[in-house]
Amino acid sequence: MSEPVRQRVVVSGRVQGVFFRDSTRREARARGVAGWVCNRADGGVEAVFEGASEAVEAVVAFCARGPRGAEVANVEATQEPPEGLTGFEVR
Repeated sequence: MSEPVRQRVVVSGRVQGVFFRDSTRREARARGVAGWVCNRADGGVEAVFEGASEAVEAVVAFCARGPRGAEVANVEATQEPPEGLTGFEVR
């Protein structure tokens, strides 16, 4: 298995009130990705994903689409050193 990777993403657009956080949680758990997702005061959504590179990239790609009803305007993804997170939570 490859070394785990970590990405922090900030998603902007119409991403609150459309089940973005719960959909992201389900997508991450289905792929074995750890981390968290939360709403931001500026109307965006922020998330941290840790896991296998391919799985993390797939969840980041999901964030670029979002669930039905979302209108994603921008996704900023930043690589960070993994912290060994386990589980996935909505904050």
